[in-house]
Amino acid sequence: MSGTRISNLFGGFTVLVDICCLVIGGFAVDTALALSGLGTEEDPWRIQSLADFNEFAADANYWDDYTRLMTDVDLGGRIYSEAVIAPDVNNFKDGFQGTAFTGVFDGNGYEIINLTINGGSTDYLGLFGYVNEGEVGNLGIEGGSFRGNIAVGSLAGGNLYGIISNCYSTASVSGGDNSGLIGGLLGFSYAGIVSNCYSTGDVDGFEEVGGLVGDNFYGSFSNCYSTGDVNGVWYVGGLVGVNYDNVSNCYSTGDVSGLGFVGGLMGRNGDIISDCFWDTDTQTHGVTTSIGENLGTATNVAGLTTTQMQTKSNFTDAGWDFVNIWDICEGTNYPRLLWQIPMVDFFCPNGIDFFDFSFFAGYWQEGNCGASNDCDGTDLDLSGTVEINDLRIFVDNWLRDF
Repeated sequence: MSGTRISNLFGGFTVLVDICCLVIGGFAVDTALALSGLGTEEDPWRIQSLADFNEFAADANYWDDYTRLMTDVDLGGRIYSEAVIAPDVNNFKDGFQGTAFTGVFDGNGYEIINLTINGGSTDYLGLFGYVNEGEVGNLGIEGGSFRGNIAVGSLAGGNLYGIISNCYSTASVSGGDNSGLIGGLLGFSYAGIVSNCYSTGDVDGFEEVGGLVGDNFYGSFSNCYSTGDVNGVWYVGGLVGVNYDNVSNCYSTGDVSGLGFVGGLMGRNGDIISDCFWDTDTQTHGVTTSIGENLGTATNVAGLTTTQMQTKSNFTDAGWDFVNIWDICEGTNYPRLLWQIPMVDFFCPNGIDFFDFSFFAGYWQEGNCGASNDCDGTDLDLSGTVEINDLRIFVDNWLRDF
């Protein structure tokens, strides 16, 4: 089943180019683009409002350039029927038919909020329909829901040779009765690189259904996790539905259910998975195996109890990096990616409260903060002194729930 799905995805691939130029005297002159910036790495297009975002999403001329998000964008109040950026334009043909996203999109730590897509039988659904050799990073999909047929994910329906990093989603993702390639973050990733990402929303589909990605073919996943419940029929995994490449240093904690080839981590593994774990205590549908069908190699892959999943040594013993990538509040939570944690959350448990403020206040107007004395991280703007601008940064994060 999975082989048929993935071959159809690429067999009919066609790129349609929107021609937005004037031809004068044999010379092509680009029409003016409205966003601030030049679309270069040094001066990217800047999305500073909902109007800017709509301009970017509607014009494919932006999609092969550098773009940076400068604010959260709330898309609530509208229900989309196709991907917002780089949608499939002909659902009656196999494979993606449209203009793919081939540029670099830097979310800059901001979020796309309340995006709802109800595509029915439409394929390639997500914020991005199809990423082809592009890059998407530092972006959150907060809330909302996504429903479609083939290749459905909150961030992107399909990722071909692209790089996805430091992204997350809290949205729910679902497919219909014959749906496939359904994932919490990505519908599928083919020869792509996905790292430092997570999803927390529930995922539901028919086959090749995963908490983070439906199918991973010839690409790598590392330092990722999924916590949402996952339900399907065939090839259902808490993390990945079907895997045919390398997955490492990942975990899943959601309740997983399905009819055939169901695993706490993967429905099917056809290549390599290493140093990955899943929570056995959260299972209510009788799932007892990490991988529903293992045709590859699984090294140091196991189900752990919730207590074990909240114990740091079980991960450091597996070689996980708790200096540069991960952190954990032992006994209260699972591992989290360091980039998730706000700089003013100085102590466990998770969240910013009066204990953090008291610690910050103890360094008030401390000077000479630098390489040899970082003032225990309270010099938030790295100016060398703990002063009013650091307080502004602290207040901006006050009582946020992480």
